[in-house]
Amino acid sequence: MNKKNKSLILLKLQTLCVIALLCGTCAAQKKMSRTEADRLAMQQWNTEKQKLMTAARKVWNEGVIKFQQYQMAIAYKVFGTKPVGGRSLYISLHGGGNAPVAVNDQQWENQRTLYNIKEGLVIVPRAPTNTWNLWHEDHIDNFIDSLIRYSVIMEDVNPDKVYILGYSAGGDGVFQLAPRMADRFAAASMMAGHPGDADMRNLRNLPFSIFIGGLDSAYNRNKLAIKYNRKLDSLHNLDAKGYDHEFHLYPDKPHWLDHQDTIAIPWMADYKRNTFPDKVVWVQDNRLQHRFYWLSAPLVSSKVGDAAEVSRKGNQITILHNTFKVLEINLNDDLVNLDQPVTVIANGKVLFHKKVNRSFKAIERAVKEYQDPRFIFTTELLLSNNKVSEVYPLKSK
Repeated sequence: MNKKNKSLILLKLQTLCVIALLCGTCAAQKKMSRTEADRLAMQQWNTEKQKLMTAARKVWNEGVIKFQQYQMAIAYKVFGTKPVGGRSLYISLHGGGNAPVAVNDQQWENQRTLYNIKEGLVIVPRAPTNTWNLWHEDHIDNFIDSLIRYSVIMEDVNPDKVYILGYSAGGDGVFQLAPRMADRFAAASMMAGHPGDADMRNLRNLPFSIFIGGLDSAYNRNKLAIKYNRKLDSLHNLDAKGYDHEFHLYPDKPHWLDHQDTIAIPWMADYKRNTFPDKVVWVQDNRLQHRFYWLSAPLVSSKVGDAAEVSRKGNQITILHNTFKVLEINLNDDLVNLDQPVTVIANGKVLFHKKVNRSFKAIERAVKEYQDPRFIFTTELLLSNNKVSEVYPLKSK
């Protein structure tokens, strides 16, 4: 065999090995380094971003976003100069509710005038329905995810600087959406809304502010706002590192706060998302979520009321409480040192202790499921039946 043919064969073998590595199927490869994992993560995100670009441009050009049989009009405006790390995003939910279309349209128009933003992209969506729960029906979560995703793509929004706020029925929505989607936001503000059955435990890592008029007695909004603030007080007293919150009661104000609530904007702007918190408290609402910070769970095995409380310190993961049938622990080098063994403990017992493999399959899965450039994980552990296993172990020869 001549040198030319040998070189061609060697080149083909090298190419095949690279392809296999990128597909996550190369069996006997060396462990992936952090540098390699970071590079592959960005490559995958850029590929995913290109796939989403057509849909994002369509939404931005038409001012309408669609999901299933629903469609949501959006009004958006950019303020100030873009910071080095990307723009802030404020999602502002209007009031109204179970009312004629014209009333909700007017509330949508009014919402655009309520808050002055020094820097950032402000999106004021028009609720897809005209129901009493217009901002916390099941489909709303999908719309909010899409708004964030497309804003990152089209306006270079920093995904760690996304805020949600809402007035009246929009406040109802914030009470519900902020806990169940807490990992999407840097801070949330509720104005003159009703909490319904909102569970505040998920707000462990999301700063939350409540604004209410002392005379806003319809549906007991004023009394319930005080009650829910006390719930947050209690949670914070039990967990001093979590449940950052503010409460603003204006004794002489009715439902209309006369712009007193505008102080919410600079308050929120001071926060960045706690993307990788040292403890995650996750309770499944009646609208199931498949992910929450660095935890996730298959929807097919999840149910309302499933709860997990998981902490991390260094390379130790501690399961403080868990009722999920299957709980996925997603890790990367921002969370732990993947060059060292990872330990998982529950009830004082070591369930897992070894080095884990950075995997292209884990990266690929995280990019598709989270669609967030900050939530890209490079390995995954699975907790089921009080046992922990590595989802993507390094294959041997």
